[in-house]
Parts: sequence; structure tokens; C-alpha cells
Amino acid sequence: MPGTRILLVEDDEVLRDLVGRNLLARSYDVSVAIDAESALALLRTTTFDLIFLDINLPDQTGWDILRTARKEGYIHPQDINGDLEKLPVVVLSAVRVSPGRLAEFHPVAYLPKPFPMEALLRLAAEASQRKEAHTPPTS
Repeated sequence: MPGTRILLVEDDEVLRDLVGRNLLARSYDVSVAIDAESALALLRTTTFDLIFLDINLPDQTGWDILRTARKEGYIHPQDINGDLEKLPVVVLSAVRVSPGRLAEFHPVAYLPKPFPMEALLRLAAEASQRKEAHTPPTS
């Protein structure tokens, strides 16, 4: 788990703090963005292993972030179980997400709010395992 970089994009302070503390307690390297502008700034400077992305943000939507990040090449398709279309993104949303949006962006998972923390932590652990499986051993 150490070294797994996670971007948490969440504007709700209480949820952001709760998720962030849980991830940090498990030794993940967590960067936090509270809006689309700060999320895109982080994506332009850092490579992440997983993104927890709220859809309803104060300045743009999470879909706008994904669209911009893909266009600019900051988020690249990941080979997850042989599916090259999936992105290392978990969508978090308090409103129902349309199947069309999910089909457009192919998130690793969709967690409707409120979600069990165990589900989020399991997804983080899976991202860490994927990273370890694709990281060459150092000699």
C-alpha cells in the first residue's frame, strides 16, 4: 500500500475528512482536491494509481474533469482485467448516475452516497495490488 497514490476529489468537508483519514491510516499517499480546478491542477503534475471522484462539484462536474483530463492526456486508459477502456476512477455521487455516463467513462466502480467505507477501502487495496503487479522488482 505505501506508495499507492490516490487523488480524492470531494467538496463535502466531512466526507473528505473521513475518507482522507481512512486512506492515510492505511498508508496511502493521498492528494485532495475540493473542486475541478484543483483536481485538474493535481492531475497535470502528478500520476495517480486511483481517483475517487465526486460528480457534483462547485465549479464543474466530475464528468468535466474526466473529459478534460482524457483530452489533455493526464488520465490514461488502464489495463484492468484485460479491459483497456477502464480508467483508474471510482465515481462517488449522491445523485443517481446514468448508465450512459458510466458507459462513456468506464469507471472502475460507482459508489452511490452514502457508501460503506469498507467498499471504498477495498477499491483502494485493489488499486494498490494492481500497482504492485505492474511494478518491476528492484534489484
